Amino acid sequence: MTEQTKEHIVKVGCDRGLCHQAVGRQDRQLNTYDWLADVPGNMETTDLVEVQFKHTRKGYYHNVNNLELKKGDVVAVEASPGHDIGVVTLTGRLVNLQVKKANLKSADDIKRIYRIARETDLQKCREAKAREHSTMIESRKIAKGLGLDMKIGDVEYQGDGNKAIFYYIADERVDFRQLIKDLAAAFHVRIEMKQIGARQEAGRIGGTGPCGRELCCATWMKNFSSVSTNAARFQDISLNPQKLAGMCAKLKCCLNYEVDDYVEAGKRLPGKDVILQTQDADYYFFKSDILAGLVTYSTDKNLAANLETITAERAKAIIEMNRNGEKPLSLEEDSAKKTETKQHVDLAGGDISRFDKSKKKKKKKKPSNRQDNNKGNVHKGHAAE
Repeated sequence: MTEQTKEHIVKVGCDRGLCHQAVGRQDRQLNTYDWLADVPGNMETTDLVEVQFKHTRKGYYHNVNNLELKKGDVVAVEASPGHDIGVVTLTGRLVNLQVKKANLKSADDIKRIYRIARETDLQKCREAKAREHSTMIESRKIAKGLGLDMKIGDVEYQGDGNKAIFYYIADERVDFRQLIKDLAAAFHVRIEMKQIGARQEAGRIGGTGPCGRELCCATWMKNFSSVSTNAARFQDISLNPQKLAGMCAKLKCCLNYEVDDYVEAGKRLPGKDVILQTQDADYYFFKSDILAGLVTYSTDKNLAANLETITAERAKAIIEMNRNGEKPLSLEEDSAKKTETKQHVDLAGGDISRFDKSKKKKKKKKPSNRQDNNKGNVHKGHAAE
């Protein structure tokens, strides 16, 4: 096996069997898998290239110099003013689809790629990035001194260090004209202000959610959809603000992930205000297991008394019987048997010793009486001689 083959296997293995040109390490947010990376002629279909900068900021540029670019290359691109340093995240014909999704208003928004970043470009970019945290702390003090009701959540320097973008959060409109002058005088760079929401700020900062995984907004989410408390009601989740709020102090985005399934499953359940009448008593709705299709009823309207759990189909059948003036003996289909609920099977609960090899000591065979008699006769024969 040649060294080149070994290197290719290592690259593919690190990417879990997928094309290393298309995936690479998923260490950058909003990465797009390029299914066409290995298709011959994919690079020649367009000269557009997707370049990503800090966090969620992306841009699309023309490869006017026909550079051989692939995913992961660090390039110097056109900016206003100067140049910026970013990482190539997508090439080929899929970039055209990303441009349509970005809704670029004019062709002037698409600038040029100058070159692959040199060592001097990377050194200057690292120096600029190293000043971001201190700049953010100082800018917060300046904004507080001006009495502005806003919070500067993040600062991003351009690759050449000539421009800085200040991301801020504000509930109301803020007049930051004086703030821009003070920031320009303090840091001697061109200032750009961008307003973001609380969800966007959490995505830029990152963190770990109560589920134990990294925040969705910091890994794969591109668009934020509104979340209402109705999503929690449909899923029978307790309306506790501390449990429903995420790291951004807003309702968790994951409340919308399964709400459609719960809505569809809830349509198969009877109404909560329907009373089931039997010959024994009247039953009121108590609780329900939406996904399992089970409903629990109580003989008391406000308390848990004589609880009976039946399927949604059985409840609808009883409702239909009540409409026709009939009353069943009980909620159960068979009064002698209770409703069978699904039981979890414990696979380890049985006898698993049969998989172990039996190690029994072999017993020594005892000599039979015939052998003992023969031995005795032999000894007697010798004695007679």
